[in-house]
Amino acid sequence: MNIAIIGYGKMGKSIEKIAKIRNHQISFFSNKSPCNISLKNVDVAVEFSCPDSAFNNIKICIENNIPVVCGTTGWLEKFHLVKDICKKKNGTFLYSSNFSIGMNIFYEINHKLSKLLFPYSINYEIKIEEIHHKKKMDRPSGTALVLAKNIINNKMKKTWILDKKKTKNQILIISKRLDNEIGIHSVLYQSKIENIEIKHQAHNREGLATGAIIAAEWIKDKKGIFSMKEVLGI
Repeated sequence: MNIAIIGYGKMGKSIEKIAKIRNHQISFFSNKSPCNISLKNVDVAVEFSCPDSAFNNIKICIENNIPVVCGTTGWLEKFHLVKDICKKKNGTFLYSSNFSIGMNIFYEINHKLSKLLFPYSINYEIKIEEIHHKKKMDRPSGTALVLAKNIINNKMKKTWILDKKKTKNQILIISKRLDNEIGIHSVLYQSKIENIEIKHQAHNREGLATGAIIAAEWIKDKKGIFSMKEVLGI
């Protein structure tokens, strides 16, 4: 495939590396909006920019009939607008807060665990902790929000709260920014008689980049709005 990389920071460079290993070509890479860059011969765009520019980048690509894989977090208040544009243009869009295959399986484990614990939810306090590098702009992480959403959807708790004293019906999310940490996420279900804890730690960005390229390969000839659940068949 010919791939456009939009957002050429550390993540973009990792995506470039994995794309070349998997025998793909990079049509262009840029930290800027693609509006002034030729999108000719681009098969898929992989968007890892920043919250302020993600929506515009996605919009331009869809309007130019280019499938988009997006991993930028912190812009999801406009997600419904992307859905509308995608449907109107018969476009292709895939979003994930985390493209690691291991993390997407971790999501499913957390979803299943909270579902199994729901009948006993009154007995459990829940805490999610996420740790990332100091340059990460949004907090809590998009990954932590997905983990919280799965618990809330299973009705164990009603809402989440960040770094503050919580009530019994809230999930406490603790967000830390430490030097060059790639990403650690843990979920603790705590009661007076036991703790159940699950944890995922990324050692480098290659797992994220590999997942993003696998997603790009998967959506190339498809139409619609997708997630990593469809890519992985989970």
